[in-house]
Amino acid sequence: MKKSLQSSAFTSGDEPANLSRRRFLLATGGVAGALVLGIGLPVEQTRAQVAQQALPPGTRVPAFLAIRPDGSVRFLSPFIEGGQGIFTAMAQIVGEELDADPASFVVENAPAGEQYKVMESGMRITGGSQSVRTSYMTMRRLGALARHMLLQAAATSLDVPLASLRTEPGKVVHDASGRTLSYGDLASRARDLPIPPADAVALKDPTQFRWIGKPVKRLDAWAKSTGQAIYTIDCRVDNMLHAAVQHAPRLGMTAGALRNEAQVQAMKGVHSVHRLPGAVAVVAERWWQAKRAVETLQVEWLAPADAELMPADFSSADFAQALANQPGESQEAEVKGDFAAGFAAARSTISATYHSQYLNHAQLEPPSALARFNGDGTLELWIPNQAPEMFQGEVAKRTGLDAEKIFIHSPLLGGFFGRHFIYDGAMAWPQAVELAKAVGRPVKLIWSREEEFLRDTHRPMAAVRFRAGLDSEGYPLALEAISICEGPTEGISGKQGDKLDPTATEGLTGKAYGIPHVRIAQIYKKGPVKLGYWRSVGNSMNDFLYESFFDEIADSGKLDPLALRLRLLKGNARLTTLLEAVVDLSGGWKPGPYTAEDGSRRARGVAMASPFGTEAAAIAEVSIENGQVRVHRVWEAIDPGSIVNPAIVAAQVNGAVALGLSQVLLEEALFEKGQPVARNFDLYPILPPSRMAQVEVRIIESGAKMGGIGEPPLPAVPPAVANAVSRLTGQRIRSMPLSRYNFT
Repeated sequence: MKKSLQSSAFTSGDEPANLSRRRFLLATGGVAGALVLGIGLPVEQTRAQVAQQALPPGTRVPAFLAIRPDGSVRFLSPFIEGGQGIFTAMAQIVGEELDADPASFVVENAPAGEQYKVMESGMRITGGSQSVRTSYMTMRRLGALARHMLLQAAATSLDVPLASLRTEPGKVVHDASGRTLSYGDLASRARDLPIPPADAVALKDPTQFRWIGKPVKRLDAWAKSTGQAIYTIDCRVDNMLHAAVQHAPRLGMTAGALRNEAQVQAMKGVHSVHRLPGAVAVVAERWWQAKRAVETLQVEWLAPADAELMPADFSSADFAQALANQPGESQEAEVKGDFAAGFAAARSTISATYHSQYLNHAQLEPPSALARFNGDGTLELWIPNQAPEMFQGEVAKRTGLDAEKIFIHSPLLGGFFGRHFIYDGAMAWPQAVELAKAVGRPVKLIWSREEEFLRDTHRPMAAVRFRAGLDSEGYPLALEAISICEGPTEGISGKQGDKLDPTATEGLTGKAYGIPHVRIAQIYKKGPVKLGYWRSVGNSMNDFLYESFFDEIADSGKLDPLALRLRLLKGNARLTTLLEAVVDLSGGWKPGPYTAEDGSRRARGVAMASPFGTEAAAIAEVSIENGQVRVHRVWEAIDPGSIVNPAIVAAQVNGAVALGLSQVLLEEALFEKGQPVARNFDLYPILPPSRMAQVEVRIIESGAKMGGIGEPPLPAVPPAVANAVSRLTGQRIRSMPLSRYNFT
């Protein structure tokens, strides 16, 4: 049985109250093991929608919630689920005020629409660890408004004053008569009631919370563990063709002659062969047929004189040296005190240049897109994305269609990592749209792993020149960090803006250490590699650079690195508590080197980070096995101010530790002769399970403003590992990955 993906309010036993004029596909999402997409049905605006036009975002209950006759709650999440647990968190927040068990929620990604821009900024982006913290009060209010409507419906049904009613999970109770009405029974009456003013409902006192702050089980775990979860790569529609591509070996090249086009055209299942910007494509009845055919295609790749070409001699190794030696004036991102005066007054000085490497996103979900043009002039796209309205606007710009004729469907993501924003030349959907238009049928395009590695955007490479002046006791009096890089936002726009790109220096700026004189600056150096956001963005590299140099300061001043941090955080109760918590979690500060019970020589390192409104501190324990770094344990204390689900927080910390270990130990995107060296995981190793550390997490709720969770646990991990290795080996670590070092 097909069911609409339309937004509806409270439903009776028969017909949903559809409140959007947008068209969505019908889906058998409740059928085990499959999702079959068919023809969408247009719906009319209802009087309820018209009446709600003036309501602020986050208060249009019917756009988000549908209570079914069986009491289950269908919720359209304004934020995309990509493994971070947002569906469960949203169900907890809304369910808390609605008084509905989160386990009764069926959550789906909401379509593009102004009503879903519920962030404090007025935007809708699933990224920057913003989802919960920027919509927490709005989503609580949404649940409270829906509960109030149910109470109003119950008061009318029972003919009693509203004040005489209360709710228990999933039902309204009238204590005086002992009567109860389930939410499902009340849905048909509640759906026609006006939505009360946003300030007319009171929110719960946190002491009354049933679910917020509790380890509620993930709503998506069953579907994912049984193979029922639907990603873009799983979607299909009637009369659909498949496509595969072969990209030019270097950016900027175009396809010339196709030497064996006739032979490829005659291959089994092939529908047609196409030239695309910087690529060629084959459309076929099956994807494997398309893949084999496009890989058989013999293409003459041309390098137009007027094109923005990746240089044929570009090398990431040479570029790293160019960054380190780049002359020029730096632009200041942060200044405290007078660095020049402080440095001149120092009793001793220290300087060093640190490096960060290019990184792939290396997601396991390959890029894919499904495009269909409909007879009424509309275009439907099923695409992995982190911002539906942003993509809707970009599609409109590229196709010339009005935005209201473009429908963005957002299946589950197989991970975020910053990969699913708008990156020119690094997305599959423009190709899918062009192919669907050319063949007159729906087309699903999947990039092979090799094509993804060829066209992925990268985390930036940077060289940072550090200088520090120390006082007579060895404590830093002045510190300067000059980053020579192109920030990810600068890379996406293709130029340096009027203001410095904060993503280029975050993790260098904003440090809480009590150093009197500080100067953080950037020298902009554009490179030919396409850049993008990567999990925890600038913090992912800059906290490694800064916190590793910080330990170098401790070594130079003959100070304990933990004692140095505590000294410079004196008066900062929140960060002192955090640092003491991670030390306690690890069983006490034990820098080493020391001999463990198994006879191995080990050491520990410590590091801190303050990304996305959250504070984090990590301690790593390492040894050297067969010349390789082995990370045995990572202890991390994290203070996001307040939390919704401790189990999800712990899971996010574990995932962030894994990615942090992967980048510090193994990951690096290398370029030679203008091309990426790695085209698959054989030459781009990621952390295997055998090298994963044991992780222990302590969550601290300081009561500060709520911070993020998805990205903040990562940045402290690489420097904690590097600092431990430096202590163990006596070899200063100034770059990643550690696989480049010889520890024999």
